[in-house]
Amino acid sequence: MSGRILQVNFKFNVARVEYEQAVAPMAAPVAAVDGLRWKIWLMNEQEREAGGIYLFDDETAANRYVEGPIVAQVVSYPALHSFSVKQFDVLGDVTAVTHGPV
Repeated sequence: MSGRILQVNFKFNVARVEYEQAVAPMAAPVAAVDGLRWKIWLMNEQEREAGGIYLFDDETAANRYVEGPIVAQVVSYPALHSFSVKQFDVLGDVTAVTHGPV
């Protein structure tokens, strides 16, 4: 079972603690998204960049998430900008060799 990777990155212009407080309530709703297997939350404080790496069951589930209310809420937050949203297929066979969690 391979899945679909979603990579989201963006810049932020608030203190890290404020960012973490803003996203903490979103963790449970994100975890409940249909077709989401897992999400890793990313932070590069020095570059003022954050985001996430997600594994979805398939492209349809990833697209539903990107087009849904959670992403709409994130992109409307005034302290976030310069969004990058990319999707990738997972190369399951070689990822299994390198212990990827798919």
